[in-house]
Order: sequence, then C-alpha cells, then structure tokens
Amino acid sequence: MPLITSANIACGAHAGDERSMRETIRLAITNGVAPGAHPGYRDPANFGRTALEIPADVLTADLVTQIGALRAIARSEGTDLAHVKAHGALYNTAQRDDGVAAAIVRAVLTAAPELVLFVFPGSAVERAARAAGLRVAREGFIDRAYEPDGALRSRSHADALITDPERAASQALSFMRDGGVRTNDGTFLEQRVDTLCVHGDTPGAPAILRAARAALVAAGVAVHRVG
Repeated sequence: MPLITSANIACGAHAGDERSMRETIRLAITNGVAPGAHPGYRDPANFGRTALEIPADVLTADLVTQIGALRAIARSEGTDLAHVKAHGALYNTAQRDDGVAAAIVRAVLTAAPELVLFVFPGSAVERAARAAGLRVAREGFIDRAYEPDGALRSRSHADALITDPERAASQALSFMRDGGVRTNDGTFLEQRVDTLCVHGDTPGAPAILRAARAALVAAGVAVHRVG
C-alpha cells in the first residue's frame, strides 16, 4: 500500500469477502490510498480470468451488487470509493464487446455514477463511458506485454508477464514520457494513459512498484491519486 496511489479491491465475486474488503479498505485509509471497486465475473475457481456468457441484465445487476457491497464497507469505515475497474476477463472482454461494455457502464451509472471508471484506451467501454457522461481514466499496464494490435498479450504465453523491475520501470516511463509502449514485436504503440497498473499477484510486484515509482519521480512525473 505505501507504494501505490489507487487500490483495486475485489468485491466478493472472483475473490474477496467481507473481511478482506474491510481489511483492505483500512489499509488504504492508513496509507492515503484511493480505494476502488474491482468487480468481476462471479467465478472464483478461475479467479475471474475466464470469459463467461451472461445475460447483460444479469451481469449489470451482479456488478451493481459488488460495487454496492464494497461501497457500504468503505462508508462504514469513514471513507468512500474513488473509482471502479472491471477485473480480468470482464475487463478484457469489454475492450471489444459493446454489450459487455454497456453492462459495465450501466452498473456504474446505477451504483456510483460520480466515480471514475478505469478503462483500456480506445476500448468499447471507454467509448460507452464517455457517451454516458462518466469520468474515465485510461490505463496502462507496466507488468504486461502488449500485442501490436494494442491488446494485452494473453497469459497463456510464457512472456505475457513482465516481472523484471527495471523493464517494468522502463515501460512506465515509456507510457508517461513517450506516450505509448513497445509491443511484443518491438513496434511502438501510441497509448496516452492517466493511470498505471501493477497486478498484486504478479511475482515481485513490490519490487516492480518500487522501481517504477523511483523512475517516475526521477523523471519528474507527478504521482498522485486518481479520482
């Protein structure tokens, strides 16, 4: 927590329960970190990283429930949420699937329309969110490799994760200083972003965060909360 500015907190579907949500909210408060809802497919066996076929109204209702559960805990601890970010396969599917993107946007409009929605740049969910008047923060990933078409490299590939702290720090600088990222084949992909993501389950995540934050500060990049 001392290394980040925003925390995406699992809301009980792909992971998490009342105890973990409350403990994480308390850690965020202690460290001045902006807490955010991280709803996903209700599939803990696959950690929400497998796409599911769910009717749009059912998906929206489930996401509203997840966001509401975390928000109630946050408010009971004397704070509130700052943002929403879809998790895993839900996030990835919403990049190109207009129906899933619309379901996410409807859920945020219902549960917390004043919050910032974290989105993949140029995605279907970004377009839907902007059309609905939601505030958005475009997101770059510093612990993941990118494909030339702009997609994150599938976790089925051995080189999908970036675990070397210096390489991750270099990718962070590339996003913020150069306005994009080098893809898996070495080409430069322009992507303007507002927030940078490191997954908590990436091996060596704390070392990645330390290296990235030090590199950003040394380069004069302001690091602050979103929302």
